[in-house]
Formats: sequence, structure tokens, C-alpha cells
Amino acid sequence: MSMEIYIHIPFCVRKCKYCAFFSIADRSDLHSDYVDALCREITLRAEPEKVETIYLGGGTPTVLSVAQLERIIGAVFKNFSVEPTVELTVEANPGTIDRNYLAGLRSIGVNRISIGVQSFDDRLLRSIGRIHTARQALEIVDDAKNIFDNVSVDLIYGLPHQTLDDLQRALDRLKALDVEHVSCYGLEVEEGTEFYRLQEEGRLELPSEDDDADMYDFMTTELPRLGWRRYEISNYAKRGFESRHNLGYWSDAKYIGLGAGASSYDRSERRANVEDVVDYINGINDGRDVSTLEEIVTREVAIEEFCFLGLRKADGIERAAFQKKFDTAIEKIFGSVIDELARDGLIEVDADHIRLTPRGMRFGNVVFAEFLF
Repeated sequence: MSMEIYIHIPFCVRKCKYCAFFSIADRSDLHSDYVDALCREITLRAEPEKVETIYLGGGTPTVLSVAQLERIIGAVFKNFSVEPTVELTVEANPGTIDRNYLAGLRSIGVNRISIGVQSFDDRLLRSIGRIHTARQALEIVDDAKNIFDNVSVDLIYGLPHQTLDDLQRALDRLKALDVEHVSCYGLEVEEGTEFYRLQEEGRLELPSEDDDADMYDFMTTELPRLGWRRYEISNYAKRGFESRHNLGYWSDAKYIGLGAGASSYDRSERRANVEDVVDYINGINDGRDVSTLEEIVTREVAIEEFCFLGLRKADGIERAAFQKKFDTAIEKIFGSVIDELARDGLIEVDADHIRLTPRGMRFGNVVFAEFLF
């Protein structure tokens, strides 16, 4: 058996206006104690399964020094059985790194870098609260390409005052950078964010539904045309550069979450660590369990998740894998649902897979809901 490791670094320089992930800004005073506690948790959580992917996310992992990240990664290699072919990803903000920092990451074993660009337009970057400029992003991605063989870039569309022309310019720049992987997300205004507050006050001017749909169509058409294959609803890659870590999430892989706010899944239950950095540090130092049980994964829950997570992938649900895991054919449970969705043009069915059509990708949440008991 194998598994994945996710490590949460909850610090950032400044909270972006759209961000709903657990993170805290401007608390460098906690960095050292947090790294100490995180390394202790890694030692306590050691398991014998082979580790195929390690992902450091946030927050902004690159607010830590390379030496601190080396301690964390070293603790994982010391306490877990890490495969020689491990995919080791670090998320990075262009405003927190330079060429020397990137070279430092490569020297400590990082082999994949995911850069949160979000936009190549200074006006849009300011509007969403990013700390970097378009020029910084372009230079950092170019530097990363010279250091890493596997570079991913994040983009967001549907931003306040964004236009289709803005997206066209972004893709022109992305094409020139020639990265291996692109994650492209439509803006979602989530509770607890600055954008949510502005929306509640009637002060958030977003593109119209029609304009947002045009942006979606443009990105989903142009990215594959430029050479990035759509392998999941929001993710595109050159062949062979799909994110193995994310594919694991969508394919029922076991994963351990380390750090404040991180979640773990062992196929029987889902647990989450406390979302408070000081409580996390104190709990680890006192030898207390900092996690709580979020969900028991019953057979029904497992079937639901297998289906709607599998459908996120362009390849869809593998019939044989469903049969092997649940000892029954998927049609025995969802036969009428599958027939109806196929008639509506939302899924396509063949002998081996059930997958979303392009129309189904657009209305994915509608399809996923049909696979809930």
C-alpha cells in the first residue's frame, strides 16, 4: 500500500481578498515554534506505507526559509518510507521568492513548484490583494523553468473588472513561459473572505454571468489548443506532467495531513487538525492529540466520494476499480442516474469508464449531486 503526505504551512505575508483557506498573516514570530512542532508531529505520525507524493501548501510555504523547509522535508524522509520517485511539490508566492530561493528548494529535493500567479495584470493583482507584480511573476516563472523540470502556474478568472481581453493577454504570456502544468479556477466568493464582506455590502463588481461563461469557454478551449490537456475540471498539463498528488485525492488515495488545519484520510475515517496555530503548537508540545474526528467513512459515503471525485477527472470513473472496491457494478446502484445523465448529454459511457462530457464539466456540481444518496 502507498499514501500521500500533505503539509500545511498556514502563514502568509498578507491575506488575499478571495482566500478562504486557513492561514494567518504577518506572524513570523511563530514560524520557528511552528516548524519545531511540525517536525514533532511528523515523528509521531510515522507509518510504514510507501509515500509517493509530498505536498507543502498553505498559506504560503515560501514565507519560511529554505533551511526551515529542509528541516520539515528531512523529518518526513527520516520517519516515513519515501519512494525514490516521490513527487515533492512546494507552493510558492512570487512575492516571497527569488532565483536563489528557488535554487535552494531544488537543492533540498523539491522537484515540482506550484506558483500562485493568479493574474499577469497589475491592476487585477492589486484588486485581489496579491503582494507581487506581474513583472515579478513573469521573472519568477522564467527562473523556475530554468531550475525545475516541472513548473505549475495558478490562474483565476472571473475576477472583479476582469475582461476576456485580460485573459487573452494572460494566455499569451503563459504560452511564452511554456510551463508544464496550469491550474485555472473560476473565482468563488466564499464566506469569511474580504470579497464576501464586500459582496454583502454591495461593493464587489464581478463580471456578469454571461461574461463569466465566456471566460470559462475561452480558458477550456484555449488551454488545450496551446498544448495543456485538461485532465481534471480545473487542471491542465502537458502529457506526463499531471499532478500525481492531486490525482491521488481524486482516486481514493490514503493521505496524512500534517500541521495546523490539515486533514487526513485513511479510507475509514477523516480527521482534521485544530485550526489555530498557537493551540496546535501547544498541543503538540504537551503531547496532546491535536486532531478531531470529522467523519466516519461508511460504505455509502465511500461510494459517493468515489463517484463525484472520480468524475472530476477527465478520464472519469473506472468501472473495474469501482467493481473491485465495492464488489458490485456501478449500474447496480446508479443505473437510472447514469441513463438520465447520459440522455441529458452530461456524461458519456463506454465499456471501461463513465466520464463528464464538456457540457458536464461546466455543470459538474449538478452531476455530482446525482451521485449522493
